[in-house]
Amino acid sequence: MSENTRPVLIIGAGTGGLALAHGLRQAGVPVQVYERDRHRTGGLQGFRVGISPNGVRALRDCLPPELFDIFVATTAKEYRYYTNMTEQLQPLLTISMDELNGPGTDEVVRDYSVSRMTLRQVLLTGLEDIVHFDKKFSHYTEDGDTVTAHFEDGSSATGGLLVGADGANSRVRKQLLPHAEHRDTGLIAIGGKLAITPENSHLLPGTSRQGMSMITDRRGTFGILHVMEFPWQGDRELKHGIGSSDAELLRDWPGLRFDNTTDYFSWGVSVPARLAPRDVLQLPGEALQKYVVTELIHDWHPNLRALVRDSEPGASFALTVRTSEPVEAWRPSRVTVLGDAAHTMTPGRGAGANTALRDSQVLRDRLVDHRDGSGDLVEAVGAYEAAMREYSAVAVRESLANMKDYELDRKPVRRALFTAGMRTGMRLTGKVPAMKRHMVDSMQRTRDSERAG
Repeated sequence: MSENTRPVLIIGAGTGGLALAHGLRQAGVPVQVYERDRHRTGGLQGFRVGISPNGVRALRDCLPPELFDIFVATTAKEYRYYTNMTEQLQPLLTISMDELNGPGTDEVVRDYSVSRMTLRQVLLTGLEDIVHFDKKFSHYTEDGDTVTAHFEDGSSATGGLLVGADGANSRVRKQLLPHAEHRDTGLIAIGGKLAITPENSHLLPGTSRQGMSMITDRRGTFGILHVMEFPWQGDRELKHGIGSSDAELLRDWPGLRFDNTTDYFSWGVSVPARLAPRDVLQLPGEALQKYVVTELIHDWHPNLRALVRDSEPGASFALTVRTSEPVEAWRPSRVTVLGDAAHTMTPGRGAGANTALRDSQVLRDRLVDHRDGSGDLVEAVGAYEAAMREYSAVAVRESLANMKDYELDRKPVRRALFTAGMRTGMRLTGKVPAMKRHMVDSMQRTRDSERAG
């Protein structure tokens, strides 16, 4: 079997792995995907992910054109504002999406919000014959110009290249780069969501009802809110007013029957790990919500407390916020990694999924170059890894720096001074165009590489 006919083996059917699979298939490169979930709706996929211009370009480049159109049609209602406000719902700084996207923005290449469940169903569309579920990766072995993936059920698969797209706890990375380390940032993130109904749709007023909001209270507690509204209703019937072309795409899209997403408010609160209960990561959803309401946001606006209190207990969770440590360049081989398996980052810039998509595009391009006669496979992998290490290091660093801007682990006096200074700065930024533009450019630096120059 010639090298170009051996499949690329992708471990993990997440955002990056599936985008790579589409890109390779579009280019005529054989590929197989192996996923630990037992079926296409497995795993916690129901929360919001922001797709930035970098991610959009990668999707447009890797997906079949009609599937990219379905991606756009399945995104949530476009945000109109980014709002920074107090815990009493008083706006400090408001940025419109026109300001965030900048003049002359491509009508398609912009920021989108999508449910993780929805995005997964989009990316699985058309790959049903090459995605293998209930395959828990164990380890790999190399033999000359082949690499074999071994699974816990005793089965195996052999190809010319193995790509670890298996997330922050990647078993591929642990074998390939055993010295690569993650470190805790010292923060615990707690999140949940509340289905939007006529009875609770009033909870967020003004600009906060029309996009994303960030909150820092007087004690320094940090919160984030997203409003997610989709083109379909809870019964998967399309809403009135959907454009005819989008409606046609959605009616014919088989992935919609696998997607239980409905309109929702998404919320998150961060707390220093040393101040959280020892068992916070094991608490069930109802106990987490009670903890957030009674401890972290007990003096916040009643609407915000109600939003958390009434959320779906089964969808609430807590996790440790981690970030990857820089890794020196390693010798390329027939095994590589992408996405969180290569570079875990904090959610500070919303760059994680988008960097994974960029990885997929770059790796696809290098593998196609190899297929078309430019160098050998290991050289192609090395070229991808060199580029990936450079741009992902910026994203990891910027994401961590943004989280530190909202660092909560301060003594009370320092927290009060920080919060007062931050609020004054936000109000001033809103009144001084040059300061506002600098802030907007900083927000987009890791999300739009073309705009960043």
